[in-house]
Amino acid sequence: MKAQVIHEHGGPDGFRTEEVARPKAGSGQVLVRNLATSVNPIDVKIRSGAVKGVLGEHFPLVLHSDVAGVVEEVGEGVEGFSPGDEVVAYVATGGALADYVAVDASLLAPKPSTLSFAEAAALPLVGITAWEALVDRAKVLPDQQVLIHAATGGVGHIAIQLAKAFDAHVSATGSSEEKLAVARRLGADEGINYRVESVEDYVNRLTDGNGFDVVFDTVGGENLDRSFQAAKPQGTVAAIAARSTHDLSPLHGKALTLHVIFILLTQRTAAGRSHHGQIMREIVRLVEEGKLTPLLDEHRFRFEEVGEAHRRLESGQALGKVVLENERMV
Repeated sequence: MKAQVIHEHGGPDGFRTEEVARPKAGSGQVLVRNLATSVNPIDVKIRSGAVKGVLGEHFPLVLHSDVAGVVEEVGEGVEGFSPGDEVVAYVATGGALADYVAVDASLLAPKPSTLSFAEAAALPLVGITAWEALVDRAKVLPDQQVLIHAATGGVGHIAIQLAKAFDAHVSATGSSEEKLAVARRLGADEGINYRVESVEDYVNRLTDGNGFDVVFDTVGGENLDRSFQAAKPQGTVAAIAARSTHDLSPLHGKALTLHVIFILLTQRTAAGRSHHGQIMREIVRLVEEGKLTPLLDEHRFRFEEVGEAHRRLESGQALGKVVLENERMV
């Protein structure tokens, strides 16, 4: 089969289209004919070497973790899936930039019937991340004041819709009126242009100075400090980019709870993989009910154009998820 391969850490020009061995469906696995994937920030970090050891670092590496395709064959002991089924999954071990991917059956969910394969491929990592942050860890409740940073980012745009599905009152930050308009279309009750409004100002405007019950930081760095500032006393902050050093005195002064989300860790156990499959099926249900829709960037790419897709994400100009389609396997 064909795969997009890197042989060392580096820039987006390092991908090569190569012939590699086609995997087989082992016990408890399903072989998926992969039709689409998407780029996530972790893919860029792994490719560049900013984070090492995530995929074992045994070159050559086949990156990406979002899979959307058709079941080709099922391994021993697999029930509930048959050849021809359309499926979607998040696979923490990577390998999604290839024609076929062997996937633990417990990770799979049926592809939403209302979405194309490209649209479905935008969902797994960001959907599971948002669910772990807001549902599993922050335990968001109806009518809570929830702040989502980076409204039109991959995780942020799903988080807005997920919080609304749980009947929260959602405020979202963005860097332009265009992005805030998108956030409102996705269900955000309030928009915050962080370039023109300070944390103190929007906390006063939107929460009468009390702060937010839940703050979801998808940005990291100094924005995590701003998240502490925006949370109410005894509130909750969830973060997905916490590889940084911070003064925790604001956390202590407000008795805040901080949850760090790292979903690759979850899949290291069978129970974690099963849980991710359950989350994926819940995400699919919300899509089918019309409560959640992936936002795709206007630029589309083929698997062979993965370097350009990475550049698009790294440019900071993408609006929504950057997706790639495997046109040869359709």
